[in-house]
Amino acid sequence: MTARPRSVDVACSAALLFLVLLAPPVKRALEASMTAQMLLQIPLLVAVGVFIARLLPIRATRVIADWNYRGIGGLVLATMTSMFWMLPRTLDAAVTDPLVAVAKYASAPLLIGLPLALSWPRMGFIVRGVFLVECIATFFRLGWLYLISPDRLCNLYLLDDQQRLGQLLLLIGAALFVAIAWKLVWGRFDSLSGAPRKLTG
Repeated sequence: MTARPRSVDVACSAALLFLVLLAPPVKRALEASMTAQMLLQIPLLVAVGVFIARLLPIRATRVIADWNYRGIGGLVLATMTSMFWMLPRTLDAAVTDPLVAVAKYASAPLLIGLPLALSWPRMGFIVRGVFLVECIATFFRLGWLYLISPDRLCNLYLLDDQQRLGQLLLLIGAALFVAIAWKLVWGRFDSLSGAPRKLTG
């Protein structure tokens, strides 16, 4: 009884978020800076794809699972698409070229958010670890590049905006590293604290 209303809520949330991002004032505001486009607009479009993944019927997810062994296929697709939209020239073109803008609004939900949402539950511990390590490395690489580059890498955005983005990417990479390290350490403490109780029981 609750599945259908929940699906309606998810569909409404996805549609509302996409329409808000598509609204000209919001689009202009998010594309006014390099930082907002990469760290707000594109992740929010990815979130639309995550909502869409929750609306797929079971039969569709089973068909997708045939080529998405352990989530690796979807992970590769999402990673390659993400890297494409991190390129400076692509960020420029997404603002100046309407066709590239349409491609961004379509590919971020369907080729990043959707496959990632479908793949994450199927990934094993090692695949998730490799993915997270690569995410951290990418944040550090791009952040360092944007921070130390003496020239503007995007024609539409100023150098200080580029450097601000670099600083934020480094901070996000560091935060992810600390969060993952904390989770691993906490897990070890849990396993150690559980051992004496098993021995005494």
